[in-house]
Amino acid sequence: MKTKPIIIIAGEPYSVFLEIFFKSFKKKLLKNFKSPVILICSEKLLFKQMKRLNYNFKINKVSENNISAVKSNKNINVINVDFKFQKPFDKISKKSNDYIENSCSLALKIIKKYNLKILINGPISKKYFLRNKYPGMTEYFADKSRKKNQEVMLIYGKKLAVSPLTTHYPLKKVSKLITKKKLIKHAVKINEFYKFYLKRKPKIALTGLNPHCETNDKFSEEEKILIPAVKNLKIKKINISGPYPADTIFMKKNYQKFDVIIGMYHDQVLAPIKTIYEFKAINITIGLPFIRITPDHGPNHHMLGKNKSSPDSLIEIINFIKSISAN
Repeated sequence: MKTKPIIIIAGEPYSVFLEIFFKSFKKKLLKNFKSPVILICSEKLLFKQMKRLNYNFKINKVSENNISAVKSNKNINVINVDFKFQKPFDKISKKSNDYIENSCSLALKIIKKYNLKILINGPISKKYFLRNKYPGMTEYFADKSRKKNQEVMLIYGKKLAVSPLTTHYPLKKVSKLITKKKLIKHAVKINEFYKFYLKRKPKIALTGLNPHCETNDKFSEEEKILIPAVKNLKIKKINISGPYPADTIFMKKNYQKFDVIIGMYHDQVLAPIKTIYEFKAINITIGLPFIRITPDHGPNHHMLGKNKSSPDSLIEIINFIKSISAN
């Protein structure tokens, strides 16, 4: 990948993201990073939180019209988005919605204008910001990028990644959202992502929907949808197998055989991967005009201002970008 600036949206102003950004910056992980990193956030909030958390970094003010002039990460590069606040740390509410929307809109505008390839965003509260308009930020960015229904969520770890076929939907709706066409498109995009960015063909496993991949119901998703989809994907030279029972595929001796496990719904695969990696997994959205990456955790407002949050997920994001930039 050619060296281009990387945009980071700080996201929810009352999350722990700026804290973990300061911790990552202190570790000097960005110092020798070839790509300049530009943070989109309230400069005033950044300064206030930095001082409250006892960090002391210099801020380099950047304009959206001259991001190409930013050459290093010696200081924190910031494009300001106005945000009126009284306290540097406060409760999450809908009062942040316009600020978050303006930050995201500006980031997408810059990415399109300069043809950038990577977007990082800090955690954002779905409850207040999305207001049931989208299941999650994955779908929000897909819609805003005009790639609706093309998005694929990939929770990535170095030795194992997982991908839910359906994301933030109630369980009662999941079975209706699973189709052969959707699964085939999903697996193909994951295969393309691994081949292009990681320079290897992934071994993919597929979980079943029903316990033990069996059902006494008249309609079996495994027999009618999943098995035919796997056969079709094998014809397309995709290295995929399954469906496997979800209660055993994550046993160590089983998951070690695969690079990616595609599950039928969110918690079926995210609960195991977070158990395995804790905060060292990262959330990647593929199928967009750029790679969108976010730490695999929420705003964590209970830890806000305590300076005790782990920066591991953001560190993994930085290391991941370094690895694909080297390819």
